[in-house]
Amino acid sequence: MKSFVALAAALAMFAASPFSAAAPAKNYFDNTGRSDVLSGGVRMIPITTPKGTFNVWTKRIGNNPTIKVLLLHGGPGATHEYLEAFDSYFPGASIEYYYYDQLGSAYSDQPDEPSLVDLPRFVEEVEQVRKALGLDRKNFYLYGHSWGGLLAAEYALKYGQNLKGLVISNMMMSVPAYNQYAEKVLQPQMDPKALAEIRQLEKEEKYEDPRYMELLMPNFYVHHILRLPPDQWPEPVGRAFKRLNPKVYIPMQGPSELGSRNTKLEFWDRVADLPKITVPTLLIGARHDTMDPAHMKMVAEKVKRGRYLYCPNGGHMALYDDQKVYFDGLIRFLNDVDSGKF
Repeated sequence: MKSFVALAAALAMFAASPFSAAAPAKNYFDNTGRSDVLSGGVRMIPITTPKGTFNVWTKRIGNNPTIKVLLLHGGPGATHEYLEAFDSYFPGASIEYYYYDQLGSAYSDQPDEPSLVDLPRFVEEVEQVRKALGLDRKNFYLYGHSWGGLLAAEYALKYGQNLKGLVISNMMMSVPAYNQYAEKVLQPQMDPKALAEIRQLEKEEKYEDPRYMELLMPNFYVHHILRLPPDQWPEPVGRAFKRLNPKVYIPMQGPSELGSRNTKLEFWDRVADLPKITVPTLLIGARHDTMDPAHMKMVAEKVKRGRYLYCPNGGHMALYDDQKVYFDGLIRFLNDVDSGKF
């Protein structure tokens, strides 16, 4: 979509500052026996779907036999690229992790098959990726941000026996509750004239009109998505926005982050099923997020073994705008579970 391309063009280069963690173990870079050495950790994994077999892109970084984290990006239809801040933190903590572009995202195949844009199919895709990477309950941590958090929760509810730990970052477990929070709490904080114009553009389905993103960025995105001036948004975020696939994003999320109405996920709600998630689970919420931080705390209390990480300065992308709090808490959780302290 032109609006997202316009947003990407507005973002300037910005490097995330590195984090000084413990030095990685000597065997962290030991690739002995790995089949992905030639490609620098990259593997294209074949995924079987009702419409045929397609390939998804993954990339391994590091080596740790007991902590292997598969990263699920948001969107839907974004890319792994905006998660590249992990490179400043996980290697120093000796955490093995996997970038992964879901089917329909930039580095993976992008079949023009609307029926594949479906939550249960994405869950099966994650399970196929897990098997291909050889991850199991002795080492497999699933991390999901935004839409990725929703997908991670669905995976945990069906395939929880395969998990060692779960991280749900900046994603409520009820889309109706998310919509209500947006309408009752966040949208009233906006300039009413700007909001009215945004709604009119949406009514007319003028999502490609440059004016649409011109209104969203200063009136909503810089307050609740990533709390930095647009010209200071990290370069990986700009790349991810530029590659966002509207054929995946719009049917599942809608035209923007203002809510999810008239979409495939509009009525998704898993709050009643949260006690069924029994693996150690970290919920990450942020004060200025599009997702209600009080809801995130509630989720941490309803899962069987939950912990809540609160980012007081963060928005939806707290991994950038409250970065130290975010990664300190995330790494602590992974290490606590690994050492049996959780």
